[in-house]
Amino acid sequence: MLTRIRNGQLAGKISVEIPSSKLKVSILNVLQSEGYVGGYNVKTEESKASLTVYLKYHDNQKVIEIIQRKSRPGLRVYKSHNTIPQVMNGLGISIFSTSKGVMTGRNAKSLGIGGEFLCIVA
Repeated sequence: MLTRIRNGQLAGKISVEIPSSKLKVSILNVLQSEGYVGGYNVKTEESKASLTVYLKYHDNQKVIEIIQRKSRPGLRVYKSHNTIPQVMNGLGISIFSTSKGVMTGRNAKSLGIGGEFLCIVA
């Protein structure tokens, strides 16, 4: 999903299509609330759900400069609440999957919980 968003913005697309899952929808909720994407729609066709993500631009410049995956199936990355990194000195966000759901690193740190370090966005 992150690669499709990155490539869509590099190509100047208005929207990108992605196969849907609950985790992807949760990550998109965080990205939309932080203002990195314009929105998204979930379409269900013949038991196959897909997401349409509307990319956001400001003065013909892409809003997402960096979108990078940190945890992957071959090497999961977990952080405790006191080791949550700051992205670009607070200009970006880190996204974590915690026991309370998917949230930004800032929210996880304030709640005092850690989790799986999914990605960074700036």
